[in-house]
Amino acid sequence: MTKHNQWSSKLGFILAAAGSAIGLGAIWKLPYVAGTSGGGAFFLIYLLFTVFLGAPLLISEFIIGRSTQKEAISAYKSIAPNSSWHFVGILGVGTSIVLLSFYSVVGGWIVNYLLRSLTGSLSKLELVDYQQLFGTIISNPFQAIGAHLLFIILTVLIVQGGVQKGIERVSRFMMPSLFILFIILVTRSLTLEGAFEGVSFFLKPDFSAVSSETILFALGQAFFALSLGISTMVTYSSYLQKGESLPRSMFSVVGLTILISILAGLAIFPAVFALGFEPTEGPSLIFTVLPAVFNEMAFGTLFLVLFLALLLFATITSAISLLEIIVASLTKGSNDTRRKMAWTSGIIIFTLGIPSALSFGLLENSLIFGLTFFSLMDFLVSNIFLPLGALLIALFVGNKIPKEILYKEISQGSSVPYQLFKLWYFLIRYVTPVAIIFVFLHALGIFSFIKKMVLTFG
Repeated sequence: MTKHNQWSSKLGFILAAAGSAIGLGAIWKLPYVAGTSGGGAFFLIYLLFTVFLGAPLLISEFIIGRSTQKEAISAYKSIAPNSSWHFVGILGVGTSIVLLSFYSVVGGWIVNYLLRSLTGSLSKLELVDYQQLFGTIISNPFQAIGAHLLFIILTVLIVQGGVQKGIERVSRFMMPSLFILFIILVTRSLTLEGAFEGVSFFLKPDFSAVSSETILFALGQAFFALSLGISTMVTYSSYLQKGESLPRSMFSVVGLTILISILAGLAIFPAVFALGFEPTEGPSLIFTVLPAVFNEMAFGTLFLVLFLALLLFATITSAISLLEIIVASLTKGSNDTRRKMAWTSGIIIFTLGIPSALSFGLLENSLIFGLTFFSLMDFLVSNIFLPLGALLIALFVGNKIPKEILYKEISQGSSVPYQLFKLWYFLIRYVTPVAIIFVFLHALGIFSFIKKMVLTFG
């Protein structure tokens, strides 16, 4: 691997890895899922799953990448030659292509909203107006495809610059900016009259609202918020120097992700409650309710611009990691073809994403298995590809890499007590696979089917 294809510092890696994890999942998805799934109780369960299940899986991806110094597909081949385990890397690359194809559509919506907020056209509207505006934006083919294309171009321009000059440089700017903007928004949100009700909803657990679905949603959110299951962290950690501490890197990434999740909740829920809106609006919370919330604040237009800029930063950093795993697998560590592969991949992803961009307008009635193209892509990624990838990574690390080698890798660059290592090994070999299988079966509706059969024949 060339020197160019390494992080210039540990901080650069941590910021880039945290940027990969902190995207729409932490800022867009977490608040609305928490809002519809019990608030504080959901968040507490999510934190427990993140620490005890997500963190061990994150270290697993780090081990695969840093030990081989290779991108996703080649890394699995290096550890398990003459086997089919490299399929895990292929699955990660394929999932990244599909995920980025519709992820960039949502990114395009954010770009559209940000541009509108800068012109002042999002100000002084009623809630129903914001709802109608959102419907107009996502159904207009020219706006949807144009914004989708712009988001892809922004992502390609960053990734083509390479690890240090592209990804690391942008992450060093975007991640601190993300925290600064969040602190500003949280401060403003908490100073609103009646804000404490929102804080209580978000942080005070009400276990009477917890259901089996709440637990399953929290488990899935823990994996997805850390960008696990598609070998993104395998590729990112392959650019790490051998002497870096993997446990410290893991704690940094997990800690930053949890911190952003807390800030997102404290920025959104106090404002929603203080201004009399409902936290159960669902996926449209950011695009319809929040503009209306900011509209009711002093200097609301400014805070809306800041929030949308923050959301775009987070979305871009995640999109970068998705494109990087694709480009790295195509270039095999060589920078000679990076620019060409970045643009080629971008064109393919943009083309694949066009049906998703049109799923709320021209193609809204063109259904596959009862789903629009956008919903189908989302279902395949969220409910099949990601859980399957996470399961295979856990099985690979727990069964294909000798225990003594795992301990050597984890201890390199830091002193890790063997008892703590044994706890991690137990979690990754036994607990994590069982938990993922549980989520996977639920996503496929197996438990609902069994319950229906019991009620029918019981």
